[in-house]
Amino acid sequence: MRIQPSNFLALAALIAATSLTAQQPAAPKHQDTEVYEPVPPIVTPGITDSAPPSDAIVLFDGKNLDQWVSTKDKSPAAWTVADGILTVSKAPGSGNIETRRTFKNYQLHIEWRIPENITGTDQARGNSGVFLASTGPGDAGYELQILDSYNNKTYVNGQAGSIYKQAIPLANPNRKPGEWQTYDVIWTAPTFNADATVKTPAYATVIFNGVLVENHFELKGETLYIGQPFYKKYDTAPIKLQAHGDKSEPISFRNIWVRELK
Repeated sequence: MRIQPSNFLALAALIAATSLTAQQPAAPKHQDTEVYEPVPPIVTPGITDSAPPSDAIVLFDGKNLDQWVSTKDKSPAAWTVADGILTVSKAPGSGNIETRRTFKNYQLHIEWRIPENITGTDQARGNSGVFLASTGPGDAGYELQILDSYNNKTYVNGQAGSIYKQAIPLANPNRKPGEWQTYDVIWTAPTFNADATVKTPAYATVIFNGVLVENHFELKGETLYIGQPFYKKYDTAPIKLQAHGDKSEPISFRNIWVRELK
C-alpha cells in the first residue's frame, strides 16, 4: 500500500510526539520528598528551658556529689554542697573533680556564679573551667573557660566563653558577679584511626547566657596553658570542673545535666 505524503508526515509527527512523551520524567509529587521513618524519639522538655529534659543524665541537682569523683585519685569529690549549690573547694589536696561516667558526643547545660565579693584581676579573678573531655590528671583535656569577664581585662582567648587558648568568643555576654551565668554546649568528640592519627577533629558550639559565642568551632587539639595544642587518642572521657589555684574567692555551680548524642 502506498502511503500518501500527507499521511506520512502525520505519522512521523505522531511517532516523534510519542517518543518525546516517553522521554519526559513523571511530574514530581509532594510524596517524593516525604520521609516517615525513623520516627524521632519523644523527649519531654523540662518545665523551663534550663531544667533537664526527660532523657537527660542529671549530674548535679543540688543534693549531693554522687555523680562526681576527684580527678586525682577517683575518690569521692570533696567540694562543698549547701543550699542546692556546689562550690569549688580550694583546700589543699581537693583539686579538680570529674564525672563518674564518661561521654562522647553530648549536649551539656551548666550554670555557674562568680562571687559578688570577687577580688583579683586578669586570670586571677574567678578562674575555673569546664573540661568538655578530661583526658588525664590535672588540666589535661579540652577546656571551656570560666572567668569573671564582666569588667576584667585579660587575653581574649582566655576570657569567659573561650575555648581556652584557641577560640575567642564571638561576643561578651557576661553578667556581673553575684548573678548566675549559663553555658549550653554541644560537644562533638574527636575520632581517631587505629594508628592514633586524627580521623575527625573535635567541635564545640557554646551558647553563653542565650548568646552564641562559639559556632561549631574546630579544635586544634587539647587546650594547653603553654605550648601548641595537639590530639591524643581517647574514646570516651569524663566532664571535669576545675579548682583553679588563683587566690580569688571560689565560684559555684548548679543545675548540671547532659544529654548523650549519637
